[in-house]
Amino acid sequence: MSTGAIIGIVILCLVLLIVIIIWTSYNSLVHLNERVNEAWSDITVQLKRRADLIPNLLETVKGYAKHENEAIKAVSDARAKMMGAKSVKSTAEADNSFTGALSRLMAVSEAYPELKADKNFQQLSSELSDTEDKIQAARRFYNAGVKELNTKIQVFPINLFHGFGFKKREYYEVAESEKAKIENAPEVKF
Repeated sequence: MSTGAIIGIVILCLVLLIVIIIWTSYNSLVHLNERVNEAWSDITVQLKRRADLIPNLLETVKGYAKHENEAIKAVSDARAKMMGAKSVKSTAEADNSFTGALSRLMAVSEAYPELKADKNFQQLSSELSDTEDKIQAARRFYNAGVKELNTKIQVFPINLFHGFGFKKREYYEVAESEKAKIENAPEVKF
């Protein structure tokens, strides 16, 4: 074999290697992007499930706590804001206000023992608690996917191709007020 033929084979192998790297990199970004889309869909499904539970919970609370209109209205308003959210950031903000309003409503239930004893309220509270756990898991799955996608877009050699047109995604973050609570954990003394 001549030197020219060997150089030609080496160049062909290098070109083939580059094509394989580009191909696999692009396909991995497509898979990661779809995983993030799936995770976002999981979050919206769980948020919708929670929003669907709220009218029943509110009706149950109204039956016992007729004087707690402010807490009931706050939950209704927060639910409407949640249903209208479009972006990750607006959904996270609406979710945080919804969670706060819901916490206030659950605190109201403490003042009404007959409400806490109501089987319908107990069942709805249990379903709501289960849904909150699922929302937390969906957030973690989403944020893990976003981290992996954002990292992949920025690493070599994908960054040379400007991430093949894929954009960095936003994390589903905790509200600033909640971050302050987390950072300033209460001191426990015995």
